[in-house]
Amino acid sequence: MALRITGLGEEIAAVTGLPWHINLEEWPEDPALTEKRGISRHIVRLVRSTDDPDAEVYAVKETVSEFANREYKALRELAHLGAPSVQPIAVIEGRTDESAEELPCALVTRFLPYSLPYRVLLSGKDVTANDITMMANALALLLVQLHLLGFWWGDCSLSNTLFRRDAEAFAAYLVDAETGEFQKTLSDGQREHDLEIAHFNVAAELEDLALSGVLYPGMDPIRASEAVIKRYHRIWKALKERQVLDPKDRLAVERAMRQLHDLGFAVEEVSVSLDGESQKLYFQPKLVAPGYHRNRLRELTGLETEALQAKRLLASLDRFRGREESPKPPMQDSARRWLNETYMPIVVMIPDNLKGRIEEAQFFHEVLEHRWYLSEREGHDVGLTFAAQSYIEDVLPFRRDSGVEAGAQA
Repeated sequence: MALRITGLGEEIAAVTGLPWHINLEEWPEDPALTEKRGISRHIVRLVRSTDDPDAEVYAVKETVSEFANREYKALRELAHLGAPSVQPIAVIEGRTDESAEELPCALVTRFLPYSLPYRVLLSGKDVTANDITMMANALALLLVQLHLLGFWWGDCSLSNTLFRRDAEAFAAYLVDAETGEFQKTLSDGQREHDLEIAHFNVAAELEDLALSGVLYPGMDPIRASEAVIKRYHRIWKALKERQVLDPKDRLAVERAMRQLHDLGFAVEEVSVSLDGESQKLYFQPKLVAPGYHRNRLRELTGLETEALQAKRLLASLDRFRGREESPKPPMQDSARRWLNETYMPIVVMIPDNLKGRIEEAQFFHEVLEHRWYLSEREGHDVGLTFAAQSYIEDVLPFRRDSGVEAGAQA
């Protein structure tokens, strides 16, 4: 039986040299990567393409050929549509061991940098009820985004999701699409079925943490799971249902649009109509797409960030532009100056031995927060550079967004 690797051209070269003739369970795994792996019904390993500690990290999952190829196809389509999901790299079939015994098929995906499984995030010492709420919100938003694309997940859970810090909240990414499938449009019944699955899975996973004694004290797994469903319905209603506005309010439509922008969605098409008999103004979003703030920041600065990080950085840019003398220069010029004079001088302050502990955009956001805290304490504005140095000395060594243990060298 010949080894067959199907995948993206440039990436195939990186995974070809992995020991495909050995059972995945027997593959050695760097302890620094182990806790990032989470729990799976399959055998999964996180591996580097080479011995270089800075080499690309891949997730390898053993499964059957039919499921691997279906999931690979689904992940490619999700990536093409810009969905928050891991990137598929290759499907490896025809594996045999040194005794010519057949081994399971494998699916390779790119590991998502600065992401961690829910068990790691919720098992920390400083976890709060707000952290759990923010994770629930992120999972709900992820499910909304998938449903808008016509994707039925079929196994929405915390275990099948990876989380990244996003300003004061989290961003959620689909990491397992084995049960998912695309439809032209999802019916209300299909969406509700997905929500029922999510409700059961999240409650069970949090209950497991509670029994292990690591869940936030007093947190009810059922209520936390219900929060995911409630948040989903609120977002879906804002995006899909018709709103009745006051026709006498000249800013009503603008506020309705801003509400969608605040949720992180760009409005590609909308219907606004006035009923002559009832004198009611109807606002109906028709086509919405996530990434409003991310796309705006990318267009202005070229920075790639999460949604709330982008929103916070855009606010910093707006304040910078507000201090410029009139007449204001073009927005692109202001953005270039903000990037070179405000953003970059702060992120380059991260010392080499602490790089990789936190994403740069997240670092900048937290320095802004740290500046506010220090300024309140001191009774005056301490300045961004002073706040960054204080954060680097007092906070950054203990951050572990990339899974690095506190006190260890990155």
